[in-house]
Amino acid sequence: MTVPYSPDDREKVVAKLPVALRQELKVRAAEFGVDIKDAVTEGVQAWRTDASERALVDTTGGTSFATYLPAGLYGEFKEDCKQRGIPFNQGIAQSIRLWLDTHPSPRRPARRTGARRIIFGNQKGGVGKTATSSGVAQALAEAGNRVLLIDFDPQGHLTKQLGYDLFDIDEPSLAKYMLGEAKDELRSLLVPIEEGVFGGRLFMLPACKDAFLLDAKLATSRFVRVKETALEKALEPLEQKFDYIVVDCPPSLGYSMDTALYYCRTREGEEPGTSGIFIPVLAEDSSADAYDMLYDQIQDLSADMDVEISMLGFIVNMYDSRKGYIATSSLNSWKEIGDPPVAGVMPELKEQREAVRVKQPLLSYAPDCEQSEVMRTVARRITS
Repeated sequence: MTVPYSPDDREKVVAKLPVALRQELKVRAAEFGVDIKDAVTEGVQAWRTDASERALVDTTGGTSFATYLPAGLYGEFKEDCKQRGIPFNQGIAQSIRLWLDTHPSPRRPARRTGARRIIFGNQKGGVGKTATSSGVAQALAEAGNRVLLIDFDPQGHLTKQLGYDLFDIDEPSLAKYMLGEAKDELRSLLVPIEEGVFGGRLFMLPACKDAFLLDAKLATSRFVRVKETALEKALEPLEQKFDYIVVDCPPSLGYSMDTALYYCRTREGEEPGTSGIFIPVLAEDSSADAYDMLYDQIQDLSADMDVEISMLGFIVNMYDSRKGYIATSSLNSWKEIGDPPVAGVMPELKEQREAVRVKQPLLSYAPDCEQSEVMRTVARRITS
């Protein structure tokens, strides 16, 4: 990017900004491939040349935000703020807001086929399906998308980790809608993830306590003639309301997983890779064995139903190079597969466990941690 000043002649600027504004700036700058300091500089310069009265930005609860402005601009900008009768923090916030408003997200628009469908699955439990599906859904919502996150695992870890209760056995649930045992609209079961950084764009469909019976009931159900279509038929009424539907799948190879795999297939009119499956794994051998079984299931279903299912990538979770040869060689083995690629490597750090303990979304609890950045990296791979 060409700028009318020396990139080396800058001075540090520190302000107090709300987390939501900082994260929106970070994501948008990444989408446009510019440095945050250049985006802020453009915003400040545009704000200075536009003397019209601007709406106040809510800076309540702001935390420290540091960047670098060209030498001399900082002092001039502070004087402008003084003359307009607003605090410096408000001036920076308005400048960033101005840059964001004049640089709308270049993300793909929703397709005529409805929401893009992203599932996270692996036959092995404990590989991070819940953490990665939740984190990537948060990153997609943070970037301005309307996202529905579905807890499709009978264990309900996703629901519990975000601080919600599972539906009771006698209550309506996704499983009951799949089996034709529920009335009214499925949308009534959605709960909003009430965090400012997501701006009312992230919703969750909680798990239910009787979901462990779904496989057996699907096998004998007369309501769904083609059992693989059960999840799609249940979710179809919601698809036009969201840009992305993200599914945390059960650690099994049963009928439930078949319905999820069929749901993320490439539909007529979609480009391959628009929807599909991410496969969370660990840097150790048992994950490779589990992936082999999942791969066979995907190939069998693709052949039986004559569909294409895109494997979008591996996410290597809880990676720690200090574990030595087993971890590093296993990571290299995942990378050597090539197709699907390794979409992200998630370090084994405390922030994710802390977020679970306090029942908060990772990207609002620790927005600047390395794990959050990996979630955003995977989200950008989806939207690019």
